[in-house]
Amino acid sequence: MSEQNTAEMNFQIQRIYTKDVSYEAPNAPHVFQKDWQPEVKLDLDTASSQLAEGVFEVVLRVTVTASLNEETAFLCEVQQAGIFSIEGIEGNQMAHCLGAYCPNILFPYARECITSLVSRGTFPQLNLAPVNFDALFMSYLQQQAGEGEQPHQDA
Repeated sequence: MSEQNTAEMNFQIQRIYTKDVSYEAPNAPHVFQKDWQPEVKLDLDTASSQLAEGVFEVVLRVTVTASLNEETAFLCEVQQAGIFSIEGIEGNQMAHCLGAYCPNILFPYARECITSLVSRGTFPQLNLAPVNFDALFMSYLQQQAGEGEQPHQDA
C-alpha cells in the first residue's frame, strides 16, 4: 500500500466580529442644508495574522468618506474581523484565501455596519457595491512583482 498525502482542505469560520468602528460628521449640522451630491471615496485594506496552528485572524478595514465641495460630510471606518480555521493549503493558495476569500466573507458584515452608521447620521442611504477581492488580490500580486523581487532571507 503506497503512502499518499491525504490532507484535505478544511475551512471553517470560527467567529466574525466588529473589531473597531469610527464615525464622524465633522461639518454637521450645516452640511444638511446643502444639496446632496457627494463625492464618495471607498478605501479597502486587509491584514491577517496567525493565531495558532491552522487558525488565522483576518481583518478587513473599510473606510468611506463622503465630501461636498471638498468639505467632509461624513467619514466612516469599520474594521470587520474573522477568525478562520484553515488547513490543508499552503503558499499561494493560503495567500489567496487570506487575502481574497476571507475578506469576501467579511465584506457584507462591514457594509451593513457602515450603512447603519450612515443612516443613524441621518444621511441618505449609502449602497456599497460588491467588491471583487479576487481582482484586488491579483492586482496586489502584480504590483508586488513590479516592485522587483526582494530577497526574503534572514542574514
